[in-house]
Amino acid sequence: MIGFCYFPNHGNKIPQVNDTLIKVMTSVGTVVGQLFFGWLADRVGRKRMYGYELLIISLATLGQAITGPSSAIGITGLLVFWRILMGIGIGGDYPLANIITSEFASTRWRGTMVAAVLSMQAWGQFMASLVSLIVIEAFKDQTDNNQNVCQGSTCSQSPAAHLAVDRMWRIIIGVGAVPAALALYCRLTIPETPRYTFDVSRDVEQGFADYKGWVKNKIGVRDGQQGKVESDREEIRTLLNPERTGGLDVTVIPHSSFADFKQYFRKGANGWVLFGTCGSWFFLDVAYYALALNNTIFLQKMGFGSVNNDNAVRLYTTLREGAVGNLVLVVAGALPGSVLAALLVDKIGRKSIQVGGFSMMTILLLILGSSFNDMSDASRVALFVLIMFFINFGPNSTTFIVPGECFPTRYRSTCHGLSAASGKIGAVLAQALTGPLRGIGFAKGEDDASPWLPHVIQILGAFAFLGLLSSLLIPETMGHSLEKLAGEEPAALDDEVDQSDFAQSKSLLERIWISCTPVELYQEVVRRRRSRRHENNGKPTRASGEESGTGSKFNGEMKILEASTNGSAVERSQPEGRDDEIWRIG
Repeated sequence: MIGFCYFPNHGNKIPQVNDTLIKVMTSVGTVVGQLFFGWLADRVGRKRMYGYELLIISLATLGQAITGPSSAIGITGLLVFWRILMGIGIGGDYPLANIITSEFASTRWRGTMVAAVLSMQAWGQFMASLVSLIVIEAFKDQTDNNQNVCQGSTCSQSPAAHLAVDRMWRIIIGVGAVPAALALYCRLTIPETPRYTFDVSRDVEQGFADYKGWVKNKIGVRDGQQGKVESDREEIRTLLNPERTGGLDVTVIPHSSFADFKQYFRKGANGWVLFGTCGSWFFLDVAYYALALNNTIFLQKMGFGSVNNDNAVRLYTTLREGAVGNLVLVVAGALPGSVLAALLVDKIGRKSIQVGGFSMMTILLLILGSSFNDMSDASRVALFVLIMFFINFGPNSTTFIVPGECFPTRYRSTCHGLSAASGKIGAVLAQALTGPLRGIGFAKGEDDASPWLPHVIQILGAFAFLGLLSSLLIPETMGHSLEKLAGEEPAALDDEVDQSDFAQSKSLLERIWISCTPVELYQEVVRRRRSRRHENNGKPTRASGEESGTGSKFNGEMKILEASTNGSAVERSQPEGRDDEIWRIG
């Protein structure tokens, strides 16, 4: 639509350089937002930042909808400015939406809740495609006539059609600010997560009070000073008598700092886990954004919205077929994949979905690229829909979930931001290279402007395979508390039954699978050494987090609260020296 309005002398299409610049700058802004908001949420809190990124998105969306070129600046420069700003807001939403959901959710439903948050992306794509189709139909009278036809790269247009299309793209973009405005109040009023209050703010009283209030849907008002609570919180303060709980030794819990960050990720397999989350997201987004942001090109090659040089096609027909093609891809591929991921992620595991998704992506992309020119349009569409399905019922869901689970609270948002930013760097790479690569071999005057597209699809299959390899570095997080995944499980619960993947696996195939995963194998070796040390010494060993100085009774309180949420606290023996009321609280 923008090409029709502002680039009539360029075949009614945005020039490739301008098109690539607009798309790439959005991802660049997203990288900045993911890194900045991810770090800031660990420094000042999740609540204080949640909502501001949505304000930025709303402002940038409205800015795009009302912008217009002048003699001093063109439409490309204006869109680049607003899309960088919008990208910063979108980037900030990645770590904040994930971490807040993950830290509030119980272990049993954590994956489902976070996947449900991400599935809104597919629902948003569905609504955007639907709005586009409705708007195109609303302006049908101005575009569906013989004055507005396209034949090859030449299109004729009437003043009424030009005005209609200029209004259409502005309405489609502007409608995106409506759901953002509806969600803004909820985001600005959401409470701080108890885990952040416990582990980072170190306000134990407030953490217990917030958790208790959250479970009962009754959160009291703070008076603005840390540690000062109302009557119900005074009761909690009494229950947290240091003589009963052993006290809170804040010197044992490291503050978040660059030195501690380096020390944590140099220890054991922690660095490899971060590399796995960053790498798998990077390779996914190279393939995903190369497909998603160029879907118009792919759809035209598949028969949706394509223009035959021998036949004149009305502008309305071209626009409508493109919108219908997008709707088909979302309804048949992205939406079912996202919903199925949310339903099964806590039943078959994150790693199984991610590895399976990458495997199917690799196979399908290689088949599509190798046989692209020999396939019918229907076969191409079917394969493309399957690829979008396994992207969403696969790594697009799990790469979002896992980074919010396997890192300690003080670095959880930062690491999620790093992982997500790695993905968007892959998106920038995909956008910068896809356009020039698909145009290799194109000569002016030829019908096919993307002769190298099948080979580009094959290259994307190779990136999907690299994503499969990097997925072997991540742990399976299903069924484990955030404290256990971060190595901060309290000593008070060391005598519990081992819930590790290896200990719970029954079949030979399960044991082979875990043994072939480097991180899980390393963790299993460490667990076995501790078990032997426990047998030799006749006394329980401490959790890995306490050996490194990161575990404490402080995190023990959070573990106990999570146990009560899952309804399993009644099955566990009360730790020695812990008050009955403390054990039952929450």
